[in-house]
Amino acid sequence: MIVPGRGSSLRRMAEFLSAEWFDAMTAAARDATSVPTHLDLTVQQVVHDGDGATCCWYVAVRGGAVSVGQGRHPSPSITFTLDRATAAGIQSGQLSAQGAFMAGRLRIGGDVRTLLDQQGALEQLDDLFGAVRAATTYDDAAATTRDGDG
Repeated sequence: MIVPGRGSSLRRMAEFLSAEWFDAMTAAARDATSVPTHLDLTVQQVVHDGDGATCCWYVAVRGGAVSVGQGRHPSPSITFTLDRATAAGIQSGQLSAQGAFMAGRLRIGGDVRTLLDQQGALEQLDDLFGAVRAATTYDDAAATTRDGDG
């Protein structure tokens, strides 16, 4: 899908979890500024498709730098395991991670204490990817996902 961009240029919208989306996430991470230098955290995402496929990716923060990678990180701090519709709902902002967890749609593994201790810093990281979120398309399943839906 192509949409109007800034000025008269057109920009391509990336589909969630596509190669273009990973490129946009990687660029946003590379361009990050004002990342807390004390934060040392890797959040692994394991996303299961309805057809049995699994997509793994992570966001790593260390020493004031942020990186995004595809695949499994060798030593993630936290691992989120969820289905594609739930992942798209959370990524798009239509579903909260807390709501998905409480509904049993998000499993959390690893050092949960770190996750709780670094919640404020993680919210700043979420803001870092806001432009990517705004320029991403999500499949129809995510569009109908809302907090509290089963």
